[in-house]
Amino acid sequence: MENNLKDKVAFITGAAHGQGRAVAIALAKEGCNIAALDVAKKIEYPNYNFGCPEELVMLKKEIKDLGQECISFCADVRDEKAVNDAVIETINKFGKIDILFNNAGICAYAKVDEMTNAEWDSMLDINLKGAFIVTRSVVKYMKERKSGVIINNSSTMGLRGGNRLSHYTASKWGLTGFTKAIAIELAPYNIRAVSIHPTGVNTPMNDGLASLEGKTPIEIAEASAGNLLPTPWIEPEDVADLVVYLAGNKARYITGAQYVLDAGLLTV
Repeated sequence: MENNLKDKVAFITGAAHGQGRAVAIALAKEGCNIAALDVAKKIEYPNYNFGCPEELVMLKKEIKDLGQECISFCADVRDEKAVNDAVIETINKFGKIDILFNNAGICAYAKVDEMTNAEWDSMLDINLKGAFIVTRSVVKYMKERKSGVIINNSSTMGLRGGNRLSHYTASKWGLTGFTKAIAIELAPYNIRAVSIHPTGVNTPMNDGLASLEGKTPIEIAEASAGNLLPTPWIEPEDVADLVVYLAGNKARYITGAQYVLDAGLLTV
């Protein structure tokens, strides 16, 4: 069976680098056109570097070189108007959105008795409410076409606990539950929803966490994960391969499920 992604349109958040960028390129290689959204600036929390507008420009060029179209947006997933404007522009440009990859997210460490309200709120608002805001905006167009796939990038922390990560863990468990709920709600419209649960991924976020903790990226990955297979992390391309599979026709009857990409972490 062909995966049948040619001429599909994918809306991807957190697309400037890391997992979002890898997914955008992988889907473009399969024949998808891309709408790439990223905050593309440093935000108030956490205090490490994020994507930038130049990375979105480079992404657009790379996708064009693959023979596909890409439009990009510098927007915060917490900003309902900016998200809605980006979705409307995508619909005006391409006429549809077939695939939504809710990928935008942050991570930072904090002890529960030392965490501020602002830190908790930022984590939940970006990782969970942001996915809700984008999904709400996109779904009405999917429902009109009675077709679509929503892939939410959770984490192994969406299926277990994490030390000094109560806010992050809560946001990722919430995303897991959100996925299950919308899978039920949207099934009559032939819209699928799945969550993916990677272990630590070799992305700039690891570098940012390492700088905050005074550790190396590998030390951060090993402390957060503890993978069964002998690797401190997986690569963004591993995540992209899973998303390509789940987005396509080969996964046409998969919905409401959690797909674990954890190098064996949750086995032990």
